Amino acid sequence: MRLPNKTSRARLRAFLAVAAMFVAAGCAVGPDYVPPDTRLPEAWHTPMRAGLVGGDSDKEVLAGWWSILDDPLLTNLIESAVAGNLGFKEARSRVREARARRGVSQAGRFPTVDIGGSARSSRSSEETGSGAERELYAAGFDAAWELDVFGGKRRAVEAADADLQASEEDLRDVLVSLLAEVALNYVEARSFQTRLSVVQANLNAQEETYNLTQWRFQAGLATQLDVDQAKYSLEQTRSQIPVLRKGLEQAKNRLSVLLGRHPGSVEVALGEDRPVPFPPLEVAVGVPADVLRRRPDIRRAERRLAAQSARIGVAAADAYPKFSLTGSIGLEALSLGNLFSTGSRTHGIGSGITWPIFDAGAIRSNIEVQNALQEQTLFQYEAAVLTALEEVENALVAYAEEQLRRQSLTEASQAARSAVDLAQTQYMSGMTDFNNVLVAQRSLLALQDQLAVSEADATSSLIGLYKALGGGWTSLVPEETE
Repeated sequence: MRLPNKTSRARLRAFLAVAAMFVAAGCAVGPDYVPPDTRLPEAWHTPMRAGLVGGDSDKEVLAGWWSILDDPLLTNLIESAVAGNLGFKEARSRVREARARRGVSQAGRFPTVDIGGSARSSRSSEETGSGAERELYAAGFDAAWELDVFGGKRRAVEAADADLQASEEDLRDVLVSLLAEVALNYVEARSFQTRLSVVQANLNAQEETYNLTQWRFQAGLATQLDVDQAKYSLEQTRSQIPVLRKGLEQAKNRLSVLLGRHPGSVEVALGEDRPVPFPPLEVAVGVPADVLRRRPDIRRAERRLAAQSARIGVAAADAYPKFSLTGSIGLEALSLGNLFSTGSRTHGIGSGITWPIFDAGAIRSNIEVQNALQEQTLFQYEAAVLTALEEVENALVAYAEEQLRRQSLTEASQAARSAVDLAQTQYMSGMTDFNNVLVAQRSLLALQDQLAVSEADATSSLIGLYKALGGGWTSLVPEETE
């Protein structure tokens, strides 16, 4: 099959040249995106103390912050969560969706070509015609191209690009939260194990005290009141065990689900009691400007702002003329045998223009809608920045204050242990009553429990700080986002 004659081919080339000139010279309507100029404080408001260090942060440490806790099991759980967490898999699927949508927008800038064929048989009426039967065979190509003279389609691709980048940042934000949640639940589980050990140790000591009080009562050296007080103190301590066991099992179940597994899947891994991972002596937190560059939620908000800016151009382009080119090359014959003969060739070429003259203000209103949406996304971006700064400041305060609290509780627990030993010695010597022994034992149990909680809170505060700083995602970036 040959192309149309020379005159038609020349006409086609002329149309294509004009189209290329329009597309090359055409400008994209709507605003060109300019990233917001965000002013941040030069330093954190919270004083750098209790191990906090300002200045530049260590990017490698921040990228794999869980490794500084020096707990191989925690590292293994985090790697398992990245591979199996369902929320993370969903976020990765959203990235693939955004990439496909970008492909749809990109395809709109190019011509469309269709190939088709048909075979038709018809017979006219003998009353109104000849009554003859006819056959018609056709095959050919049809092409159409809407010229992007005013850049509406280019703006649509620009918006799709920004949407894809926003979905990638959303994936990274999910990853940051996932890593922190796994670590927090692991620390919580270890904290419950430690607290159970504390209660069990105190329970054993109080059982010895109770047995001793019973022996002294039988020997006439103690009263029934002493025995009853030792009994209710013992049972009060025992009553804490079910509560702590419940909390431990709930933390384990939550950890299993975060890993994308059934509850109970981490029972073997967490079967052996281990202490809460201890935070490092120094933590470099960087400066506020680092958070702006690193946190995925801020980067996502900025990309959404860029996408919405481009959509203003898409809406504005609707107010301008739309130019199109159409063409076809084909074959038509009354018999299948003649379909490929020289005389069966057909072709057509055309151009068109459409320009909305009256739409009752719909296009103008849509442009106003897109401008208002851009203003809203700008406010959302600014809110994301403020929220990030707030979270970091709160995390800094929480970490520093918890470190000081833990130090005081450590000293208090040591003093309480000494008080218990002294009270028991004096009671056995008849120098004090049994109530002092009970008070000392209850104080020791309470302080040791608070210390165990504080140790977990100190590590949890460090995890929260690294989450607020946007740490973790750079070392585990999925292949789809690279």
